[in-house]
Amino acid sequence: MNKHDLIQKLGMEMHPEGGYFTETYRSNTIIETDREGQQRAVLTSIYYLLTDDRPIDHFHINKSDIMHYFHAGSPVIYLVLHPNGTLQKFKLGMNLANGETPQLLVPGGYWKAAFLEDGEFGLLGEAVAPGFEYRDMKIAEPDAFRQEFPHLWDQLAPYVKQ
Repeated sequence: MNKHDLIQKLGMEMHPEGGYFTETYRSNTIIETDREGQQRAVLTSIYYLLTDDRPIDHFHINKSDIMHYFHAGSPVIYLVLHPNGTLQKFKLGMNLANGETPQLLVPGGYWKAAFLEDGEFGLLGEAVAPGFEYRDMKIAEPDAFRQEFPHLWDQLAPYVKQ
């Protein structure tokens, strides 16, 4: 399978953060939250694909915890920015001997970006709890992000949507 096959067979569309996605599950169980609109599905899940022509998942922040799962293709690098300004780098993939990990939790309230370093594609899955809603997500704005993290701007800038 190549990236075109995956996009077609999984029914994927372009995601505003970058890459491609398709929602595969939305729980019918609803919970109350303190968020806008209050009610959220307990859990949602998607396939997420980065490709050599859409290799960046730009910096964004979610209110929910998100578990990322590596499925196929080339490894995907994650940059996770803690609320205190600490930057961590993780590599999702199956080469455990090379420091890769097959899953990664990014807690709600942490900025994150991801990119495909090489290869044609990296296919991931994500589970979001409470379930994903666009109103719970914010894409980094370059000027505000630069002001908030000036000490890291050179490392972050390539992954901030312009």
